[in-house]
Amino acid sequence: MDSPAHVVGRTAGLLRALASGEPDGLTTTQAGLAGDLPRPTAHRLLGDLAAEGLVERGDDGRWRLGPELWLLGRAAARRYDVVGLARPALARLAEATGESAFLSARRGEETVCLAQQDGSFPIRSHVLHEGIRFPLGVASAGLVILAHLPAQQRSAYLDGVDLSVEFGAAHDRAGVEKRVRAARRAGYAVNPGLLVEGSWGMGAAVFDADGSPAWALSLTGVASRFGPARRATYGDLLLREAHDLTQRLRR
Repeated sequence: MDSPAHVVGRTAGLLRALASGEPDGLTTTQAGLAGDLPRPTAHRLLGDLAAEGLVERGDDGRWRLGPELWLLGRAAARRYDVVGLARPALARLAEATGESAFLSARRGEETVCLAQQDGSFPIRSHVLHEGIRFPLGVASAGLVILAHLPAQQRSAYLDGVDLSVEFGAAHDRAGVEKRVRAARRAGYAVNPGLLVEGSWGMGAAVFDADGSPAWALSLTGVASRFGPARRATYGDLLLREAHDLTQRLRR
């Protein structure tokens, strides 16, 4: 019989999987795969969560986050409302560049996208959306946060993962460390179309009161919009907004 802690861990994994699958939702099979659960177990847990209003199943048979989570999130937001502080920065970045701007947060060894602001340029990258998660070192937000972790912590993390298994050979340790070094030199990270061909991203870290990289601001768009001159401009804008947001959070 599963221990209470094991059940809680499995349930949390399912909820995180559904958050990454919003707004389209996930089938029971997809949710089970994302949560590393057998389909019958995923179905049972999703049914229990639905009874509490934490998830719901649409007419299309796909599972999505439920209304009770929205209420819980509203209550928690009073203590964790970094999104409210970041909205003006996202709006300025999107207006100045025409690209889509994002706020992501570090959660353990992952980043989760919290908010986005679409720019005016009509062709957009759809790699990121609110709720999606990536391991540290993947996408520009996860890369810049990893780059600003203490060297020992960064090395220990890379010792325990092989990002190339899921994200391709460009995410082997040597490739990640090369991009980390570049991010540390520039202050911002660049993802040159490594997740989706032709879709580039750039990110700058936002620090908490202890000086740890807890969030990241990023821009994504098509490769033709990220030439050398424009990358330098975007990098300066990201660093300026990230610094300003860091100061606001500390106050």
